Amino acid sequence: MSSGEDRSFFYLQPMDENLKKEYLDYLLQFVSRNKQRRFGEIIQCRTRHITIVLEDIYQSHNASAVVRSCDCFGIQDIHIIENKHSFSVNPDITLGSTKWLNIIKHSGQEENTKDCLAALKEKGYVIVATSPHREDYLLNDLPLNRKTALLFGTELNGLSTAALEMADCSVRIPMVGFTESFNISVSAAICLYDLTQRLRKSMINWQLSDAEKIDTLIQWTSQVVKKPHAYEKEFMNLRMRS
Repeated sequence: MSSGEDRSFFYLQPMDENLKKEYLDYLLQFVSRNKQRRFGEIIQCRTRHITIVLEDIYQSHNASAVVRSCDCFGIQDIHIIENKHSFSVNPDITLGSTKWLNIIKHSGQEENTKDCLAALKEKGYVIVATSPHREDYLLNDLPLNRKTALLFGTELNGLSTAALEMADCSVRIPMVGFTESFNISVSAAICLYDLTQRLRKSMINWQLSDAEKIDTLIQWTSQVVKKPHAYEKEFMNLRMRS
């Protein structure tokens, strides 16, 4: 597993929560007021209550479109399972959205799918397989009382046997045409629109925790300042002299 799970954007040393807050305040001095305002607005809409899992998606334009939709709908984490195929980004489609998200790759192991889903279950996620052939729930009936990981497979073969066996339930998007399924990027966008709309109207505590907000804001701010490692070094030097 790699890329983003530990959110290690500190170059010199780990920081406790109080020090992170000080560091964020320090970094924000070097960000425009307009960008600070946007960060403040967007962080209030970010969630980890819903996450997306893409299993072995080999078409970069589809995977990239899902990434972009996740950013648009406020999903902070995306899990990428790489079995036979590696995830690649099409920058013309993502339009820079990757730098605002945590893209967590699961690769290099014998059972990447099982490892990924087991880790999510340990964190309290319900694993929901998306499939036109199984119907535990229609999309608008899917419960959201627990953290939910939506699992998408390839358009050609769908989800693997291992993924289907580990899923806690399945969901289907209602369709009334001759074609049996949507394009994966369209499916993800429809699911995210429905689920995030319902989630935000609910009484569920879906927002990031205060600590998660600080971590994410530091991550975002580090993306827009030049040489963030130099700012961290200067911040630590200032604290040592004070």
